[in-house]
Amino acid sequence: MMSTLIMSLVIVMISLIVMLLASILSKKSIVDREKSSPFECGFDPKSSSRMPFSLRFFLITIIFLIFDVEIALILPMILIIETSNIMIWSLTSIIFIMILIIGLYHEWNQGMLNWSD
Repeated sequence: MMSTLIMSLVIVMISLIVMLLASILSKKSIVDREKSSPFECGFDPKSSSRMPFSLRFFLITIIFLIFDVEIALILPMILIIETSNIMIWSLTSIIFIMILIIGLYHEWNQGMLNWSD
């Protein structure tokens, strides 16, 4: 018991020392405006170097990723139908799919699925 406690303390101390060294060594001492500005062959930039990003596109992407992960969770349910209790499997599947449908309805109700306003 005592050796586990000592080993845990050693691991925590080593982790804290590494994090402290990383934060000290990664600091930039001088921030230069010219070095942080975009480079265009020595001339001043004609326009902003950052392109505007559509927040609507980001939200649609997040919704796609969420439903993509949910599909990855649904697919193994087909494989375990033979080895599990059919009543528990049905109840679990119905609850999971109902949560997905309620989430989809909420996103649709909030207007997140409309690409253009």
